[in-house]
Amino acid sequence: MRRRPPSHSRAAAAASAVQLLLLLLSPRPTSQLGLGSAIAAWINGTPPPSPSPDAAGAGAASSSASPSQEYTALQALKAAVTEDPHGALSSWQGGNVCAYKGVYCSAPPDGAAAAGGASMVVAGIDLNRANLKGTLPDAVSLLSHLTFLHLNSNRLGGAVPDTLRDLEYLTELDLSNNAFSGAFPASTLLIPSLVYLDLRFNGFSGEVPPEAFAKDLDALFLNDNQFEGQIPDTLWSSPATVITLANNRLTGPVPATYGFGAAAGGGRVREVLFLNNNLTGCVPEALGFLPSIEVLDLSYNALSGHLPGTLSCLSGIEVLNVAHNQLTGELPDLLCDLRRITNFSVAFNFFSGISQRCDRQLGSRGVFDFVGNCVPGRDMQRPQPECDGFPGEGGLSCLRIPGARPAGCGGDAAVSVGVGVGVGVGGLPFGIPGAAAGGVVTVTVP
Repeated sequence: MRRRPPSHSRAAAAASAVQLLLLLLSPRPTSQLGLGSAIAAWINGTPPPSPSPDAAGAGAASSSASPSQEYTALQALKAAVTEDPHGALSSWQGGNVCAYKGVYCSAPPDGAAAAGGASMVVAGIDLNRANLKGTLPDAVSLLSHLTFLHLNSNRLGGAVPDTLRDLEYLTELDLSNNAFSGAFPASTLLIPSLVYLDLRFNGFSGEVPPEAFAKDLDALFLNDNQFEGQIPDTLWSSPATVITLANNRLTGPVPATYGFGAAAGGGRVREVLFLNNNLTGCVPEALGFLPSIEVLDLSYNALSGHLPGTLSCLSGIEVLNVAHNQLTGELPDLLCDLRRITNFSVAFNFFSGISQRCDRQLGSRGVFDFVGNCVPGRDMQRPQPECDGFPGEGGLSCLRIPGARPAGCGGDAAVSVGVGVGVGVGGLPFGIPGAAAGGVVTVTVP
């Protein structure tokens, strides 16, 4: 359902930002969403990957390998399936494993030895949308030359086997839209060649380990599980272009170090989805220093304070959604200069002011949604008693900004913080001795 073909470049994650946002949060096949064929194949897992030129037609060819190891692994997988309503595994009989439906064979990788000097090995399995019920057996690790394993949209459950770490050539693992459960499958982070990990729409729980963002992945899909706890500060160091954490039970702040890491030269992230968690605190000014971001969705959380003007530095942003939070103050005029934005929502917060210029520039393009706020004289706003009863500001822990365009867009980042409280480079709060009551302290971040 959502696969990046092995030959696809890492830049593919930047395509079709708004459509991708919808897709990431939908278990439906991508073909139903009208995406182009390239991005659809990347996310969808269909059609099956094209074999390399030297392996054309290998799926139907006879394998010269001793069937023992690969045959044992595939028969163990078949035996672990308790329901196969569409007969997806009905052809999995006999020793010619390359003739099995959904099994793709290829020549062994350069320098790799195949059992019995075989000319062909099992290079991939694609059983997407087969509606299989069962578990994933430990014996899958016997497929020692496997490069992709696509099992999305089935009814597979239980724990993900630790033996996956032994698949040294595996680059793509798609277990999405199943019934897997338990803690984050740490074994997946030990697969040496893995660049694509899709675990969304399962029942994983517990905390997301910091190592998940240290792994050299192109894309990391963790949305629609039951993950909880705080988002690790290591998030900022992830090399992934797409990170989805939406629809979980995550708490605490958005890591403030994320943008700072990007400003320092790291971070290729283009889409980040935090929506529908239980995140609190302020929207970090550091998010304005992400160099390549196109989609940023923080909606349906409990974020508070002002929306930082540093977000105006996001010159390539197309989707910016902070709806359904507890944000206050006036919307910074600088955000109205975002030229590429196609969807900008601040709906259902507690903003008290939006300039006529901002309303004119964004409203005339039909990309701006500010209903359900506290803007006097505007239609479709909150009742005044509801606005008067809201405490506002979000506490002194929220970052403050100067009124001018942030220096961080082109150089050092001037970040103003609330009195006596700030956010350090490590993401931990620190006190500011001698800060006068009601004052503002400016911190310059190189």
